[in-house]
Amino acid sequence: MKPDITETIFSINGDEVFTRRALEIFHFQYAGNKVYKEFIDNLNTDPRSVNSLKDIPFMPVDFFKTREVITGTSKPATIFESSGTTGHERAKHYITDTGLYERSFLETFRRFYGAPEEYFFAALLPSYTDRQNSSLVYMADHLVRKSRFKESGFFKDNAGQLLSSISSARQAGAKILLLGVSFALLDLAENHASDLHDVIIMETGGMKGRRKEITRDELHGILTKAFNVSSIHSEYGMTELLSQAYSKAGGLFHCPPWMKIVIRDPQDPKALLEKPGTTGGINIIDLANIHSCSFISTGDLGKLHTDGSFEVLGRIDNSDIRGCNLLIE
Repeated sequence: MKPDITETIFSINGDEVFTRRALEIFHFQYAGNKVYKEFIDNLNTDPRSVNSLKDIPFMPVDFFKTREVITGTSKPATIFESSGTTGHERAKHYITDTGLYERSFLETFRRFYGAPEEYFFAALLPSYTDRQNSSLVYMADHLVRKSRFKESGFFKDNAGQLLSSISSARQAGAKILLLGVSFALLDLAENHASDLHDVIIMETGGMKGRRKEITRDELHGILTKAFNVSSIHSEYGMTELLSQAYSKAGGLFHCPPWMKIVIRDPQDPKALLEKPGTTGGINIIDLANIHSCSFISTGDLGKLHTDGSFEVLGRIDNSDIRGCNLLIE
């Protein structure tokens, strides 16, 4: 692999370049990632036969729960860990280059929202901030520290301080972004409904056992009414990735140029569904995840549209069993 491949990831400007980089990274990871190589070999896939995106095997995301997924020989600089729920094993993402993660989320934010320095950030991430190894908290903390508004920060349980700080940010002429997990935003909506018409409210998903699960449409309906906003923004990411997709309305997500979504047949994980609008399992290509695994099969159900946007429709039942047992023969 070319030594400058990391730099070229963030200069991808079209499908042809994306495919070329993806194939380079596939071969790099097959050669340097013991877990991914073992997975591919168990599929009896000859890496020399992988010449297009549809040929690339996608590794089940659950491997991050039991294996140390690293490409290369560098030691981890940090380990991100999923939030998980009681009785479930947590996924671990071994990060050898935190600077690569920072560059990925900062460049993605700038593409979708502009300079983070111009925003007042209010992070509402209870339970996540209680842990030291959350990739979401890591990202939010860096965005907070990029802000030129000193009141930007994490607001755990103090709704009064949160709303007061938003008022101060308005007076200072800041763009305002309230980033929160679903259950925390619902708590705020139910107990402190306010006119936040000029605030970007962004949910990151996840009830995490704190409240009854509801659909994204139901969640957004409650939040738009409680906060007098026209739409709710969403962030789609996961511990096992180094990139995020964003939705500004309607749950339609868009990826940065170095990230791509493909849809697989939920009954045959080796088969991709190429027709737009077809529902199936979400596979993710995250080229920023070069030192881990860039080709991940998730347990999420989704739909891809002709313009490249995608929807997340929920979880696939028994995805752990189907993903692992059918993909490894």
